[in-house]
Amino acid sequence: MTGHAPMNLLAPTAVVAEDEAALRGELVEQLGRLWPELAIVGEAADGLEALRLLDQRRPDILFLDIEMPGATGLEVARQVGGRAHVVFVTAYDQYAVAAFDQGAVDYLLKPLAGARLFTAISRLKARLGQGQPPAPLGGVLEQLSARPAPSAARAPLRWINASVGQTLRLITVDEVMFFQSDNKYTRLALKDGEALIRKPLKELIDELDPQQFWQIHRSTLVNVHAIGSVSRDFRGRMQIKLKHGSETLLVAESCAHLFRQM
Repeated sequence: MTGHAPMNLLAPTAVVAEDEAALRGELVEQLGRLWPELAIVGEAADGLEALRLLDQRRPDILFLDIEMPGATGLEVARQVGGRAHVVFVTAYDQYAVAAFDQGAVDYLLKPLAGARLFTAISRLKARLGQGQPPAPLGGVLEQLSARPAPSAARAPLRWINASVGQTLRLITVDEVMFFQSDNKYTRLALKDGEALIRKPLKELIDELDPQQFWQIHRSTLVNVHAIGSVSRDFRGRMQIKLKHGSETLLVAESCAHLFRQM
């Protein structure tokens, strides 16, 4: 026995703990659309608030951001003690997925993808319907705690050595309008042309300042200071027009939440 209360299958409850307000709103909105029977009984912007809501509201499910101020998601998860099914929210997929695949613990990757959330919801419904107790978190927490420290703890990348034709040029990241995967290279779009580097986009995501460079597509990182306007084309696809140059950049639907506040 875990001591977990019987589930109300008609109206399961959840708490959403995520410190990024836009992402928290996006998750709540998608949950409302994909699982209208789920009652969101609390939202937390930090770990301490998440712990308070866990004690007060006793939710069936806890959507928990791994990196939060106050108390991290891992610290919160250690206090769950089988009281709720936990779905971790993380940007660090290369470390997280391996850990989650070891057990019956679900996860969502940032930026949120509707298909992944639908899968997590389907699994949660099955567990609730079968009366399964929350999965033990010990092994997952041990693996996540051992992962390398996230790049946010390091100073972000400020300079890049890039090839411009046959010349090696030192470029500040502020000069880059966007980075885009191009076969085995990554292309840097500049006001006065372009450059190439061999560093893959997934490494740049970890090294650049996430407040300045947003991933708008699996192959594109854009400098927010270079964005001129955001609109939708005749197919309803969101696209970016830059302040300089004639290129337009396609925004994946899973990344559209980044522009809700603009």
